[in-house]
Amino acid sequence: MPSEYAKSLGARLRAIRTQQGLSLHGVEEKSHGRWKAVVVGSYERGDRAVTVQKLAELADFYGVPMSELLPGGAAPAPLGPTPKLVIDLERMQQLPQEKAGPLSRYVATIQSQRGDYNGRVLSIRHEDLRSLAVIYDKSPGDLTEELINWGILDPEARRAVDSF
Repeated sequence: MPSEYAKSLGARLRAIRTQQGLSLHGVEEKSHGRWKAVVVGSYERGDRAVTVQKLAELADFYGVPMSELLPGGAAPAPLGPTPKLVIDLERMQQLPQEKAGPLSRYVATIQSQRGDYNGRVLSIRHEDLRSLAVIYDKSPGDLTEELINWGILDPEARRAVDSF
């Protein structure tokens, strides 16, 4: 019978996997067989004990800090409806550090606080945009235009900014 800790750990593993849009078989395919679907599933159900080494390797595979997988903190936030302000994280990684440095640090903080590690996009709130505008010493509208020009924010974001 799985312990409550094992069940909680498994729930966190499942939440991270599903946030990344992966099925158990998708994990096996993406890892080229390194992580077997049956094994990951048994970790998620709490039926199988996971060593610290394996947990660290799984965290690395998912691209999240190991602390996000351990019970005791805030649970990873479930995905909600698509917001109006969405940062393209893959495109952001291609930008020069001098442009994206402050934004990258801010995004990493948001991901950590929300437990949102899907790796492709990140929704930001109007308050986040205001804070980033202060960091970049620009108005929210000007920063929005710059982020659109960098290709990391959809042009539809203009309408979201117009609303505040």
